[in-house]
Amino acid sequence: MNAVTSFAEGPGVSPARTAALRAEAEALYLGTRPKTRAAAGAAAHLLDGVPMHWMVDWSTPVPLVIAEASGARLLDVDGHGYDDFCLGDTASLFGHGPAPVAEALARQGQRGLATMLPSPDAAIVGDLLSARFGLPYWQIATTATDANRFALRAARAATGRPRILVFDGAYHGAVDETFVEIGPDGRAANRPALMGEPRDLAQLTRVVPFNDLDALEAALADRTVACVITEPVMTNCAMVLPRPGFHEGLREITRRHGTLLLIDETHTLSTGPGGYTRAHGLEPDMFVAGKAVAGGIPAAVWGMNAEVAERFRTARINRPDGHSGMGTTLSGSPLQLAALRANLEEVATDAAYAHMNRLADRMEAGLAQVLSEARMPWHVARCGARVEVVRAPAPLTDGRQAKGAHFPALEATIHLALLVRGVLISPFHDMMLASPATSEAQVDNLVAATRNVVERLAG
Repeated sequence: MNAVTSFAEGPGVSPARTAALRAEAEALYLGTRPKTRAAAGAAAHLLDGVPMHWMVDWSTPVPLVIAEASGARLLDVDGHGYDDFCLGDTASLFGHGPAPVAEALARQGQRGLATMLPSPDAAIVGDLLSARFGLPYWQIATTATDANRFALRAARAATGRPRILVFDGAYHGAVDETFVEIGPDGRAANRPALMGEPRDLAQLTRVVPFNDLDALEAALADRTVACVITEPVMTNCAMVLPRPGFHEGLREITRRHGTLLLIDETHTLSTGPGGYTRAHGLEPDMFVAGKAVAGGIPAAVWGMNAEVAERFRTARINRPDGHSGMGTTLSGSPLQLAALRANLEEVATDAAYAHMNRLADRMEAGLAQVLSEARMPWHVARCGARVEVVRAPAPLTDGRQAKGAHFPALEATIHLALLVRGVLISPFHDMMLASPATSEAQVDNLVAATRNVVERLAG
C-alpha cells in the first residue's frame, strides 16, 4: 500500500482536488470490500500479508485479493469485476489463461512436470523461437531475470571482458549488476533503493543516458565492456522511445568496439509477433524475453547468434569442472516447453497482434483526446499494444527525464480512482496493455473512466 503524504505535485492538477479524490476513492474501496479487508488480517504468516512484497506497492489501502482472472477481466473476492489493462504487468499480455496454454499445461501435468531432461517439445520450441526472433540458438530459463543474468555471464565468457553497460533508468529484472544509475555528481553509482548490496557495482557496470550515442562511444572506447544490455524502448520508468537513428548507431558502435548487444524484449513483445527486434530490423547478438513468452507461466528464453554460440561453447568446454553459474534445475522443464509451444503456435499469432494493435490505436486516440480536452500537459506514448500516459508535455529522451515525469502521490490517486471505477492499470506508472481478449467496450470504459478522473483533477 502506497503511503500518500503529499499532493502538492504533478503538472496540470489541483492538489486539493487530488487529496479529495484520494479520500473519496479510499472510502469507497474500503466500504465496499469487506472480504478484502478481512483477507488483509488473515495472512498472518506472510510477510506484510502478501506472498511477494511488491504486492503492497499498489495504490490500494489494503491489497486487492483476486478470486479469478479470465481473458481481460478480473474478479475480486468481494465480487467486483475489473477491466484489466495491467495484465500481470505484461505476464498475461495474451490474456489470463489462454485456452491453448491451459490445455497444454493440463496435458503435460499428466505426463510429468520436471525431469531435468528434454521433452519432445524441446526441438519444436527451438525452431519456433529461431523462426520468430531470428537468432539460431536458444536456451530456456524460468524468469527474465534469470535469462538476463545467464546471457550476461555468457557474454563475458564469450568475450573475455569484465564489464557490462546499461542505460540510466533501465530495468532488467533483479540482476544485481544492472542496478546502477548516474548519480547527482554525474558518476555511476548503486541505485539508492537497492537493498542488501555491499559491492560497488559501478566497478564492473557502466551507465550512460539512453539515446546518447556520444556517451556510448566514450564508454566503450577502452574495449573492456563485454555487453550492452537494453530494452529497444525503455518501458520500466515511463516510456522512452528511441530517437531516429539511435538503434542503427547503437549497433554500429557496439560492433566497432567488439561489444555484444543484448536486446531485452520482456516488455516490448507488445510490438508484434517478433517483438520490436523483428518489426524494426534490429540485429542483436543476444536476445531475452520472459513474462508473456509462455502465456504467463514462469518461463523465459535467451538466444544468441552463431558467433556468440561458438565462442560460448569454446569457453564452456575449456573451463574447469564445476558449476557454470548458468541454469537452474527447473529451467527447460517439460511444463515450460509445453506452454512455450502452445503460446508461440496458437496464441501469440499475427491475428492476435492485429487485434491488440487495433485496440491500442483506439486506446491511444481516446486517451490523447481526454488529455487535450482537459488541457493537461501530459502526452500518450505507445509501443505496439502497450500504451502509457506520461506526465510531461513532450516525448521523453532518457531516464533522467523519465524520473522527472514520475509523481507517486498523483499516480497512486489516479490508479485507485480508476480501480473503484472498475479499471485496473499498472501500479508503477500509467501503463496499459491491449490483449487478444480485450474488447472495444473495455477500451471505451477505460477512456471514459480516465476522462472522469482527469476532469476531477484538473484545476
